[in-house]
Amino acid sequence: MQTKVKYGKIAIVIFITVLIWVWADLALDEKLSVSNVPVTVAKSTNPALWVSFGEQPTVSIGNIVLKGPASRITDVKRKLNAGWLILEFFLDAQQEGMVNAGEYNLDVLSFLRKSDQIKQLGLTVESCDPDKLTVKIVELFKKPLSVRCFDEGKIPLEAESIEPSKVEMFVPEYWGGEKLTAEVKLARREIEQARVSAIEKTPSIELAAGQRRDAATAVKIKMPPAEDVLKNYTITRATMGFSLGENLQGKYKVEITNLNEVISPIAVKATPQAKQAYEGTRYQVILEIDDEDVKSEESRREVVYNFPPEFVRKGEIVLNQPPVQARFKLTPLSATPP
Repeated sequence: MQTKVKYGKIAIVIFITVLIWVWADLALDEKLSVSNVPVTVAKSTNPALWVSFGEQPTVSIGNIVLKGPASRITDVKRKLNAGWLILEFFLDAQQEGMVNAGEYNLDVLSFLRKSDQIKQLGLTVESCDPDKLTVKIVELFKKPLSVRCFDEGKIPLEAESIEPSKVEMFVPEYWGGEKLTAEVKLARREIEQARVSAIEKTPSIELAAGQRRDAATAVKIKMPPAEDVLKNYTITRATMGFSLGENLQGKYKVEITNLNEVISPIAVKATPQAKQAYEGTRYQVILEIDDEDVKSEESRREVVYNFPPEFVRKGEIVLNQPPVQARFKLTPLSATPP
């Protein structure tokens, strides 16, 4: 006698079993602590407002305790450990009802629980530390700012033309004078390109460390030809070094008989960057000494001006005076007594 398979009953049993497993998983909530989670001011903030956490664009929440089904907690923990998931929250001040200048206390727990990221993870936020954050809002005012160019080392560059020469930007009301400047930073390749034809760049300001704002419009910058950017400078404090062969090192003392002339102010033509780099070298002038110099009562040789090689290659620094000739003699060092 054949037994009739009752598929309907089997399906019901399977369905009930699955429900039991799902219910069991949901009933067994687990917790997960996550440390140092950043909250950053959203870029969509009203440009007429400067929103910050004590003049900082980002603040860290020391600890967040997440709660949810064991399977979801396990999955989130795995993704965090593998770097596939990064928890980060963005503050839109207007959405939190912060629309006027002043200081506000942000209820961090409420803010996190409303987060779409937390909802998408299928978790809830049980607690956090700190539970309050101070949000500072400063009203900004639109003012015309002069545009200035700088290289990557923050050294000013003299542009041939900047069109337009001023841009309007939102800045604190108390800004005035030199502070009303929008900056354009040019990389070396951009400087070279701008010598040939104008390039477009967007000026920016720094409200505080790490808080930059870009202008709404770009400017066209043209740099002068390379030969026109060299200016006359005088290096007033020069230091001197010696280059001796192994046969002379530790055996002779070098005596410069016209030392004041050798380390006198040095006239150069250079770009501001090259001049600054030259001043920053350990020795501005170097005297090269040969083994044959020990045979002379007094030797004469032009000093080497130790210009930074990268600026020499680009033609950004040259000597603007006749090279100085050093007069020197080598005196044997007395032997150390036993």
